[in-house]
Amino acid sequence: METQSGDARPQVKATFRLGSESYSVQTNKGSLSEQLVSLKEESMTILKDFITKHNVPHDVPDEPLEASSDDEDDDDIPEKPQEKSKKTKLT
Repeated sequence: METQSGDARPQVKATFRLGSESYSVQTNKGSLSEQLVSLKEESMTILKDFITKHNVPHDVPDEPLEASSDDEDDDDIPEKPQEKSKKTKLT
């Protein structure tokens, strides 16, 4: 973060790297706190776009795979998980 001493208004600038990509954000409108808020908003937008761009799975099948074709008749009846009984033994 840098401020320029020649200007009446401070200037905020940040550069960051995400993987092999480099991004630079710079603001010079408003007070220092307004510039920091603007810098944060722009940085979050860049981060969101980066995550969206790089978080796409490449090996997802178009249709979900079924476990077994023999179980098609039992689709209407949901399976009930077996629960272990919690009996306490008093001695």
